[in-house]
Amino acid sequence: MPRELPSLNALRAFEAAARLESVSRAATELHVTHGAVSRQIRALEAELELPLFGREGRGLVLTPAGRQLRDGAAAAFAQLRQTCDQLRREASQAPFVLGCSGSVLARWVIPRLERLGRELPELRLHLSAVEGAPAATRPGLDALLLLGEPPWPAEWQAQVLSPERIGPVLSPQHPRYPALRQASVSALCQEPLLHTTSRPQAWPDWARAQGIAGAPLRYGQSFEHLYYLLEAAVAGLGVAIAPQPLVADDLAAGRLAAPWGFRRTRASWTLCAPKRASDPRLTALAEWLRRELTTSTAD
Repeated sequence: MPRELPSLNALRAFEAAARLESVSRAATELHVTHGAVSRQIRALEAELELPLFGREGRGLVLTPAGRQLRDGAAAAFAQLRQTCDQLRREASQAPFVLGCSGSVLARWVIPRLERLGRELPELRLHLSAVEGAPAATRPGLDALLLLGEPPWPAEWQAQVLSPERIGPVLSPQHPRYPALRQASVSALCQEPLLHTTSRPQAWPDWARAQGIAGAPLRYGQSFEHLYYLLEAAVAGLGVAIAPQPLVADDLAAGRLAAPWGFRRTRASWTLCAPKRASDPRLTALAEWLRRELTTSTAD
């Protein structure tokens, strides 16, 4: 049977010392102490049962065995560096796959894609609609943009981007808009409220935060997804409740109004990814999303 390779740490220390012709310079390059490099070289010589360095005056010189190992190690480490560089280049050219709900995708991410591509051209973002219980370990996904609250699964790394703020919105086309825009929040207890089956607690939680939890809420049309709920609100079919970023563009364009403002919830906009080797694209995307969400929630 072929014998096992010597310690790769020892080979790396030897290769650096042989290439740089100095243990001190090797220690600096490897970010370790002079003594650590010396110990690795001694351990390598003991394992090979050969001297690799000799002394000439105050300096070190390679023995014939040392020169032979230097040439082999240098070629091997050069090949490894080249292969790793190639893998990094290929990884940077691969698309970064971001999953999020269809509503977030349609109403917030897609309207910002042109700006994202301009400001993060190296990202090459690919989007995937994810409904139901999210899983950051879903094959093919690099990260998930979520609205939720901890605890997160142990296998995730989670970067909190912005606290969630929700509030009621309605269209100027709503038949009672002139009266409602001047009314107190308690007036909404008399309105048939648009709601979603995906987040049934949105209205009760908001009412509780407003101090009107004791008054019964009246529910109107139900929708499966938030996207459809907000389209109905824009069409003037009722009062909806939504996260502020998802209606920011409609508010700015006058398609919707938020007379009662927005309130924080316990949830946050969070970018989740599997715990694995760090990807600089994930950090860049998190910073970009954080800036955009801050802009979308500015009063």
